[in-house]
Amino acid sequence: MRTLLKALQEHELIVLRVIGEWWELDLTGEDKTASCKALAERLAQLDFAQEVLYLGPEEAAAIQTLVQSNGRSPVAAFERLHGEVRLMGPGALEREEPWFDPISPVESLWYRGFVYRGFDETAEGMIEFYYLPDELLEKLPRPEKPKEVRQTAVTNLTPVPEPNRYTPASSSAVDDLTTLLALAQRTALRSEALDLLPQVLLDANADRRSLLINLAREMEMLREVEGGIRPTRTAVSWLTKSREAQLRALMDAWSSSGWNDLCHTPGLRCEGDQWRNDPILARTALLDALPQTPDWYSLNDLISHIKQTDPDFQRPDGNYDTWYVRDVAQDNYLSGIENWELVEGRLLAFLVQGPLFWLGLAETAVQGKYHLFRLTDRALEWLANSPPAAEEVTVPIIVQPDSTILAAHNANRHHRFQVARISEAQPVEPGKPYAYQITPASLKQARAEGIEPDRILTFLQEASERPLPAATKRGIERWRERGVEGRLETAVILRVRDAGILETLRSNAKTRDFIDESLGELAATVRLENWQKLREAAAQLGLLLDSTVQ
Repeated sequence: MRTLLKALQEHELIVLRVIGEWWELDLTGEDKTASCKALAERLAQLDFAQEVLYLGPEEAAAIQTLVQSNGRSPVAAFERLHGEVRLMGPGALEREEPWFDPISPVESLWYRGFVYRGFDETAEGMIEFYYLPDELLEKLPRPEKPKEVRQTAVTNLTPVPEPNRYTPASSSAVDDLTTLLALAQRTALRSEALDLLPQVLLDANADRRSLLINLAREMEMLREVEGGIRPTRTAVSWLTKSREAQLRALMDAWSSSGWNDLCHTPGLRCEGDQWRNDPILARTALLDALPQTPDWYSLNDLISHIKQTDPDFQRPDGNYDTWYVRDVAQDNYLSGIENWELVEGRLLAFLVQGPLFWLGLAETAVQGKYHLFRLTDRALEWLANSPPAAEEVTVPIIVQPDSTILAAHNANRHHRFQVARISEAQPVEPGKPYAYQITPASLKQARAEGIEPDRILTFLQEASERPLPAATKRGIERWRERGVEGRLETAVILRVRDAGILETLRSNAKTRDFIDESLGELAATVRLENWQKLREAAAQLGLLLDSTVQ
């Protein structure tokens, strides 16, 4: 990280003289530059491995921590294990003389010139470390790389018996993303369109939906437009792939996504904008630690293993006091390493039970008070970088005589996307095909997007692989020629005993705006949203209207 000379230059002159006295160098008459040079030469000559053997067990343990982490350790994490160094200016150093009574193993090593402190650039940004200078580190035997240790240690997780009941993995993320892309095509996913989502998604979980939309945007399948977002040509390319290839694309996108799993973890709420976390760090730690076998494992065992081998996986600086994460139930902030299980533990559990499960990578179960999981074959193939299945057997859509279109779960997703552009989606029923209804409104919207009736007829015949029902074909053709020929509306029927009553209601300023089409001398229609207003206004005229409207 730094040479001895550069490390010593960070010290005050008084500290250099203290270190010099330890190694029998008199630096009282020297300036700082000369002192640094002399001290660096002296420390570089030490048999550092032998010196470490002479240290007390606590000091030796601190040196070993640094060696195991390639010569440096984040300040907060290192101090948590081995204590702190009291940083003082020259005046305080002269008054306090902390070298005579070190408060920690680290402070003892500090005034011997063994351990130093400084900032270094990392993939996660600037982080402050305690470190061993290069000349001292190279004199000590180096351990195996931490990642190799972690991958070896994970085999110590013990499989558990298969539970009697479990939640199987699903590939429905592909189906729901197809639905979302289709809805974006029709509505640009404007706010009013979100009300439809619980009816048309197989899983309406808001966090799952957020993840799918975010992945689609990062994969450039959705783009910003005025008032919302719409699909791109990239979405069409994804829709034409096999189910397994589509899932693999989502898995790859999630592994590097900016979607913040921590802020979607149940029971937690991220607050403030003065801190940030890198969601990729947590996913990497989890994926590295997953046992790559098809056995069942305890989720708590996996979390405990990661806490033991890589506790700072999402806080590389080891600082547990800078994030504003609130416990929703207790309504208090969770800071400090003592809350590791409530933040890091919950996050790891969510990564398995949320994204891994949603993307078809894990199956989950509850056995008594224990949460279990196992990886699917799909997950094992992904982790082993095996290519996904490129082929898939699909079934054609079904066009029915009442102008309903059915698309089975294993229908071509691109065909279903196209169906959704020319018809209206009906509420999803578990275990049944997707249903769509061709209506004048859907044909009008299709035409607005440049899809003419002749093109619709050709598409439906090709996608269904059979001649169209005569009634459906005739209905589309009649709309092409004549437009809307009939309308169904929901209304309330007003019936009166005397024609004069209806005439009074039609002519009075308080009630006339609520009366619509006449159905003869004794009846008229009232829009559903106006019947109560009419009833109240009629009462002011001395006319009490009975009602069976619910």
